[in-house]
Amino acid sequence: MEKQMMKQKFGLPPMPPIASGSAAKRKNLIRKKDYSPLHWDKYFKSKHDVVTASGDSFRVYECGEVGPVLLFLHGGGFSALSWALLSAEVTTLVKCRCVAFDLRGHGDTVTSDDTDLSAERMSSDVGDVVSSLFKDDPPPIILVGHSMGGAIAVHTAVRGLIPTLIGIAVIDVVEGTAMDALTSMQSFLRGRPKIFDTMEKAIEWAVRSGQIQNLESARVSMVGQLKSAESNETGTEELEHSHDSQTDIIAEELEEDGEDEDSSSGSNHPYPLIRVQSPSSPSIQPSSTSGFALKLPSLPTPKIHKYTWRIDLSKTEKFWKGWFEGLSQKFLSCPAPKMLILAGPDRLDKDLTIGQMQGKFQLNLLPQCGHAVHEDLPDKVADILANFMLRHRVTEPLANFQRSLLSKDHAADSKLEPDHPAWVDEDLKGRKCTGLKCCKLA
Repeated sequence: MEKQMMKQKFGLPPMPPIASGSAAKRKNLIRKKDYSPLHWDKYFKSKHDVVTASGDSFRVYECGEVGPVLLFLHGGGFSALSWALLSAEVTTLVKCRCVAFDLRGHGDTVTSDDTDLSAERMSSDVGDVVSSLFKDDPPPIILVGHSMGGAIAVHTAVRGLIPTLIGIAVIDVVEGTAMDALTSMQSFLRGRPKIFDTMEKAIEWAVRSGQIQNLESARVSMVGQLKSAESNETGTEELEHSHDSQTDIIAEELEEDGEDEDSSSGSNHPYPLIRVQSPSSPSIQPSSTSGFALKLPSLPTPKIHKYTWRIDLSKTEKFWKGWFEGLSQKFLSCPAPKMLILAGPDRLDKDLTIGQMQGKFQLNLLPQCGHAVHEDLPDKVADILANFMLRHRVTEPLANFQRSLLSKDHAADSKLEPDHPAWVDEDLKGRKCTGLKCCKLA
C-alpha cells in the first residue's frame, strides 16, 4: 500500500521485469573457493636443511629476527608448514623467532630410519636439531607442540634435552582422551582417501572434511602432507620446482622487456611487447595501430599425476601408546612454565583437572575449532602465545599488539585468584577462581 501511494505521489516508474535466467546468472557470479596450493615463502623468511651429528637431515623453516625461539613440533601426518599462518602472525605481535621443522618420517626430512617414530627417538631428534642449529649458544626456547608433537615436546622437556627451555605449550593432546582414541584410530585412517587426483582436490578434502577448517592454512599445510604417488617426490619439492620455474620465467621476460623498451620508444608496459606480423590471425590481435601486442608471462604447465599421503600413519601404531602413556604426569612434572590449549574442556583427564585447579599450568580453551587448533584459529593462538611470553617477561610487545585475552563480559562473570594462570589483565586481579569456566576463551 505504501509503495503504491509513493508511486502515485512521485510518479515512480514500475519495477522492471525479472529475467527468467537471472537467478542462474547470479549463482554463476558467486566466486568459487580457491584450493590452489600456497608457497611457504609467504609466511616464513627462510628454509634450509639442518644435518645433525648422526647424519640425519631435517627440513627447517624460520621467521622472526630477535627474541626467544618458539620451536614448533607438528602433529602426526602433518609437517612444519602446519605452523605457517601462526608463525607469520605471532612475529607481528611480539619480539620472537619461530622455528618449525619436519619431524622424522614427515615432510622433507630424510633420516637413516624414517620408520622409528618412538617417543625416545623423536625427542632425541629435537635435542639434536637444537644442538646443530644453535651450536653451543642456544637462545631461550619455548617448545610448542600439537597432538603427537605436543607429546614429543613433553618427552623432550622431561628428559632435559634443551638446556635453555623457558616454557612449553601443548595443543589439543591429553593422555586420557588420546589413549581412548587409539582404539578407533585405524578405523579413522581407513576412512581417509588414499589417493587424490590433484593437490587441489586434497586441499578441498581437508577443508570439507573439517581436518583443517581454515582454507588459507589448508592451502599451505596440505602441501607438506602429500607426495607424488608415482615418483614419491614430496608436495613441497614439487611446488618448489613450479615456484622457481615461474619466478625464472617472469624474470627472463622482464629482462626481455628492458631490451624491447630500448628499441620501442619508451613503452611503459610491465611485460614485453611483441610485434604482430599477421593481424589477420584470429588468435593474435594488435593492441593498437602501432602493431604491438602485450606478451604475458607463460606459466609452467602443472604436473598431472596423483598424490598420496607422505607418511602411512597406520604403520606407526606400535608407537602410539609410547607417545601418550603417562603424558599428564610428565607434563605436570616439567619445571618450566606450562600451557595447555584445547578445543574443549571435555578433553581434560583427572590428573590435568586437578593440576589445573591447583594452578600448575595455564589452560586456554578454543571451542570453535577442530583438532588442528593452531591452523583453524592461528590469530587467537598467536595472541595466547604472545600473552604467555609477556606474562613471563621473556619478550616485548610490538606496536600493533594489544594485551587482552579475556573479554569484559567474561571477566565480569569470573572470579580469579591473583596468581591464576589465566591472568592477562592487571585490573582483573583479586578475584576467586571458579575452575575451568574462568579460563575459557570466548
